Amino acid sequence: MSEITDFDALRRAMAENSDEPEGPARNARAEELLAAAEKLNIPLAVIEALGHQLKVYNYSSEKGKMFVPFARLLRLWDEHPEDFDEYETHSLHWVFKWVSSGMLDQPHIPLASIEKWLGEMEHRYRLAGHSERAVRSAEHSVAAHVGDIARAERAYAAWLAADRDTMADCHACELHGQGWWQAERGRDAEAVELWRPVLEGEYTCAHEPHTALASSLVPLLRLGRPDEARAHHLRGVRLVRAMESMRGAYAEHVEFCALTGNEARGLELLAERPAYFTDDGQPQSRLDFMSVVALLMDRLTGLGLGDRRVPGPAGREWTARELATHARAEALALAARFDERNGTGYVSERARARMARQPLVERLPLGVRSVRPVPPPAPPAVTTDATGQPDLSALLAEARRLSDTLRPGAVEAWAAVAGAAQDAGLDPRDRAEIADHEAMGLGPEGAVLFERAAELYAEAGDPGEALAARSRAAYVRALGGEVAEAVAAVAGPYDEILALHAAGGTGLRQTASVLMGRARILMRRAHEAEGPGTKAVLAEAEAAVREVLALVDGRTGEDVRLAARTAEAQAMLAELAGLAGDLKTAAGLFARGAAAFVAAGLPWFAVEYEARLASLAHHLDDMAEAERALRAALEHGGPHLEAPGRAQLHLQLAEVVGGRGEAVEAAEHALQAAHWADEAGESATLGAWARQQLGGFLLRQGRWAEAAEVLESALPELTAETHGDGAVVQTQWWLGDCLSELGEHRAAAERRLQAAEIARHWPEQHDHATLAHLAGESLGQAGLAADADRAYTRAGDLWRELGSTHGLVRSLRARAWLALHAQDGLEEARGLMASAIRECEAARDTAADEESRLRLEAELGHTHRQFGDLLARSVSEGAEDASTRAVIEEALSQVVRSVEVFASLGDGALHSRTGAELAAGWLEADLGRPAEAVARARAVLAAYEGHDGFDDTGADEGQEVRARRAEAGHMLQSVAARQG
Repeated sequence: MSEITDFDALRRAMAENSDEPEGPARNARAEELLAAAEKLNIPLAVIEALGHQLKVYNYSSEKGKMFVPFARLLRLWDEHPEDFDEYETHSLHWVFKWVSSGMLDQPHIPLASIEKWLGEMEHRYRLAGHSERAVRSAEHSVAAHVGDIARAERAYAAWLAADRDTMADCHACELHGQGWWQAERGRDAEAVELWRPVLEGEYTCAHEPHTALASSLVPLLRLGRPDEARAHHLRGVRLVRAMESMRGAYAEHVEFCALTGNEARGLELLAERPAYFTDDGQPQSRLDFMSVVALLMDRLTGLGLGDRRVPGPAGREWTARELATHARAEALALAARFDERNGTGYVSERARARMARQPLVERLPLGVRSVRPVPPPAPPAVTTDATGQPDLSALLAEARRLSDTLRPGAVEAWAAVAGAAQDAGLDPRDRAEIADHEAMGLGPEGAVLFERAAELYAEAGDPGEALAARSRAAYVRALGGEVAEAVAAVAGPYDEILALHAAGGTGLRQTASVLMGRARILMRRAHEAEGPGTKAVLAEAEAAVREVLALVDGRTGEDVRLAARTAEAQAMLAELAGLAGDLKTAAGLFARGAAAFVAAGLPWFAVEYEARLASLAHHLDDMAEAERALRAALEHGGPHLEAPGRAQLHLQLAEVVGGRGEAVEAAEHALQAAHWADEAGESATLGAWARQQLGGFLLRQGRWAEAAEVLESALPELTAETHGDGAVVQTQWWLGDCLSELGEHRAAAERRLQAAEIARHWPEQHDHATLAHLAGESLGQAGLAADADRAYTRAGDLWRELGSTHGLVRSLRARAWLALHAQDGLEEARGLMASAIRECEAARDTAADEESRLRLEAELGHTHRQFGDLLARSVSEGAEDASTRAVIEEALSQVVRSVEVFASLGDGALHSRTGAELAAGWLEADLGRPAEAVARARAVLAAYEGHDGFDDTGADEGQEVRARRAEAGHMLQSVAARQG
């Protein structure tokens, strides 16, 4: 730390410390600065240093330390009020409110002392001529804290009735406090409406909308508005994450996770802030935090995850069950201390109620990666008889009902039969069906069991079903890659079933099953076929499929299994058409097959074919049909659709819907895709894709904070190997855009530079150039001028190589502006602007076509205008010497040239011309030429005479026109005023 020897240096040091992150380091620096102030022997220096110390304590975990500097400030005021300037006098009275709330947060301070302090605050405010609005607000806080509802309501009404003055909290903070009280009283809709101007950004401050976003989470859930609650969580957690003093707001985000099925996300938040478990400078916020920790841990324990390792206070490992006990004890001990101080049980009642809250939403997808903790599987429900033993006959009846009607869950139902019976009292038919359905759940590994089922069916006297089981055994061998062997294995059952059916020895269902088994095997061979014999293989497969259709056509009746065969056969013909290259026919047949499944009352079987139809339609550029098919697949799959399939369908639908510009709906589908991918355990692959898309759709809506949170969650799992480096670059690019909009310019620059580093290795360099240029913008806005100049130089070299004069000129202009702010940088800035003009003129004069020439002419006009603005900006305000006048004349000449260039472009450059005309007018006025300034203002008004505020396309230009007219009018008034 350099030694502080004067007041100005002290003030600079305090300003720098104010910009540091909240926490002990900033507090320690404030203490050092107070010691330095005391050595200056300047009373106001000590006063300002005490005020600075008080402020940083208030916004930290060491809030309890602020009473000492405040007491000293108050003593100095009482003894030497003349030492306080106007600002410090205001600040002293302002922090009375901090002290009042700070006393409430400290249970060791007696309630009588707090009430006495309220009286002192009221007295001093009255002496200073302030409204009682801030006093009544403080009184409301005291009454609400101790549970004196009647007094709190009276103080609330008096607070709102009193006049707002300079001592009132800012609008944002007041609205937050008022909304908080409405929510406390169960008036959630009123609370959210009060918070609306803060949440929408109309009123903001250093800690708003941070706290309003957090406070709104539970009320929005109770109001049935989960989408808004999700958005507020994603926005709000970014704001409070780095602010040490906002433990209470952070706790509300953890609570939100516990109440929405996002327990894993809640654990991640706890892990990010380990100090929150033990920081004791703010007992009230620690009580809030430990209460929601207990809530979250109870939730995990209730899910059967009490033994799961969780983040907790440092020094040992914790399970969820152990931390629940610890957090509850800590919270209730703190609450008891407050209640002992207050003489009520109100704080403990609120803490217990908070810890006992039940989930408000079973599972609210957030879009960020957060896999739900999986509880131990519950034992399957088993139907029992009057003695409590498994009711085997009921289980058999249910299993047969499900399998006969092709309902989901048939395999599981037969497994329940097997578990309950264990061969006791089962005849060969029962055991055959058990083996058959167990094999169905094994895929290629089920061939042996299918053969065993065939033996049991034969033993039970059902030769047709035995042949069907043998054909199923052959088919799963094909699934395992043994296609030739499967073709040979199914030949016998095929010949036998035809003969048996002709002799009346088996039914239509069994015969269709064998024929379909053979058709499926031949379809597998068709998929693998290549070379000269492919056409014959496709023809044989088609003949087998059509044989199934011929067998069952018109004979399905009420037999849902036969109806399913017809639908599947249509879909198989679609596959064959696709293999033959006839995509339109394939799409039509997939649609028919899917419709047949729906008509048969088996919509869940239609999903696979509707998904294939969507892919074909997409390939055929029939996006309307693709969208219809995807929506149908999601509808028909219903609750039976497995998580991976649901994720894929939502992601495809997001792409289609987003492609026609519906970013809001597309974001919802991408959100669902991310959720179901996580549920399926595919977070690192499909989930990362979905999050990347979701972030892009949120960005398109201007929801920067939400998009940034989602994209940051996606990035760690996006890899060039799995997703391609294009996806990684796009995600970094989007994230850089979001961070730039959020004012996080240094972080935006890092993202853009990382993306540029990947893109520099691509054959096509346009993206590399654009990203380098954007990085320059972010670095400049972050105050890193030298780094920004290097990035713009890199971009300019790339633009030149690409032949992009527009990009090159803009990089030169940006570098000129950076140079202007450097010491003695005007000459370098002049040189860069002159280079930009030469590049524009040279490219314009050699343009290949008229459109290109006109675009370059417009770029030249903008460059002259910026050159003039830069020169004018370089002049010190108020300077009137000859050199200053010469620079202004030079600036005017550039702006006039800009006017001439835009005038040559006609009405298409009207706004650019009038903007330059007005800039020239102001320079004329600065040079003492009122007549010329007036002439330019009148020229602008004349240019818009009769202008209706709409362009040739009907787009509203009214705001631009009104702004130009208003500025011209202001110029006329200003010139007149200067002339007296």
